[in-house]
Amino acid sequence: MLPSGGPYDFDLLVLGGQYGGLALAKEAAAGFGKKVMVLGFVSPTHNGSSSGLTGSSWNMGCITRKLMHQASLLGKAIQDAQKYGWKFEEQVSHGWREMVEAVQQHVQSVSSELRWELKQCGVTFLEAQGEMLKPHTVQATEGNERRTCLTAETIVIATGDRAKYLSIPGAREHCITSDDLFSLANSPGKTLVVGGSSEGLEYAGFLSGLGLEVTVLLGSQLLPGFDHKVIQKVEDHMLVHGVKFLHHHILKEVEQIEAGITGRLIVSAVSIDGRETFKEEFNTVLMAVGREAYTSDIGLDHVGVKYDQESGSIIVNQQEQSSVDHVYALEAVHKGCSRTSGLSLQAGRLLALRLYGGQRTTCDYSRAPTVLFTPMEYAACGLSEEKARLKFGEDDVEVYQSYYWPLEWTVPRRDKNSCYAKVICHISDQERVVGIHVMGPSAGEVIQGFAVALRCGLTKQQLDTTVGLHLVSAQVLTNLTVTQRAAEAMMVRGNC
Repeated sequence: MLPSGGPYDFDLLVLGGQYGGLALAKEAAAGFGKKVMVLGFVSPTHNGSSSGLTGSSWNMGCITRKLMHQASLLGKAIQDAQKYGWKFEEQVSHGWREMVEAVQQHVQSVSSELRWELKQCGVTFLEAQGEMLKPHTVQATEGNERRTCLTAETIVIATGDRAKYLSIPGAREHCITSDDLFSLANSPGKTLVVGGSSEGLEYAGFLSGLGLEVTVLLGSQLLPGFDHKVIQKVEDHMLVHGVKFLHHHILKEVEQIEAGITGRLIVSAVSIDGRETFKEEFNTVLMAVGREAYTSDIGLDHVGVKYDQESGSIIVNQQEQSSVDHVYALEAVHKGCSRTSGLSLQAGRLLALRLYGGQRTTCDYSRAPTVLFTPMEYAACGLSEEKARLKFGEDDVEVYQSYYWPLEWTVPRRDKNSCYAKVICHISDQERVVGIHVMGPSAGEVIQGFAVALRCGLTKQQLDTTVGLHLVSAQVLTNLTVTQRAAEAMMVRGNC
């Protein structure tokens, strides 16, 4: 290894291979000529699944979740196609194994492409586990147990996170997590999804879309932090399309009664108030009860980095800097950080510009767009209705809303008036738009452009004077005239 020109082997060493860490590494090396090392190995999950270069099943999971969501949508499109005159000579069925193989091949191609990009930028990549031994010093352990000590002026932790298990009998022995689902060689069959996280809803949605029987068991509300009213509409749509929900229940035990490819598991749960019990047989139990930072074995205590003892998340300032001045943290290991790949890339690039480009811009986590790949896709940017009312007061918030029916769905008569859009405005600030929410096909594509407008200070008047593209779903956002309070008043009077 060539010296960095200073007292250290490298100017920058990135622990872990999440997208933000890779973006930082490439920018530092290609943009500023820094000598950069990335240690990208992450050990397999409890069930032996591996996540590739990015070192986080969340990052590679973004790819696989979107592709499996697409597989589910294609099944629905095939049904619609018959209404448009398409005829099929044989019965259409879905092959789980073929889908998984195709998705895994794509993930591997992405991993190979990332390695190539790192090399082109001049970044040294080593598939090794990194552990900080003392300030500026990291021990890299490769798969063959070969150990190398490396020094770096700056260390950035981007090791990602892992899905959590519940501490109940049979959880680790008989259940899988979202990190394992994409590696199953055979269909999971009848599935219980435990937890109301975004992962849980997405997986329940596309498994149901593939024709599987799915139940979601959760103890608290779905997706805390998201707009409650829109999430309720997402749940209602999933219910109509076959997903079962068991609210206010706690999983107590998972017992295996038959091993094998499909397997048979008996699940026992109890309601939060203790009055009801639930016992049913499933083929697969998928834990979706949240994620925890993957920081337990990277030597935080050796160098004095402060972190949350329960979650493992590293405590950082606005500059992503930890309690140790030469150690930074990005993405899922950054306490309080939203877990989206777009934010990760942005945070990584901006950190490189601050470290080596003399800039001061920090990542804005407050107005980042997000998308949920449920059967009825949901995307949002800005504040939820609840957070807006809490921030500005009940009387200083106006909500404009509308249901709509995509033209493509009218011929097959699918889900009339199930799609929904709402715009949240701060009244006293010229009706400044502070939140946009869309539930419908390709909602993520719709919200992306409006996210730019929201960052530029979009007002309701500007939105109203924007020309809408006729017969596209996004047009609904340029023609919102009904307020939520007016609609609720009409319902109270019995007029709708």
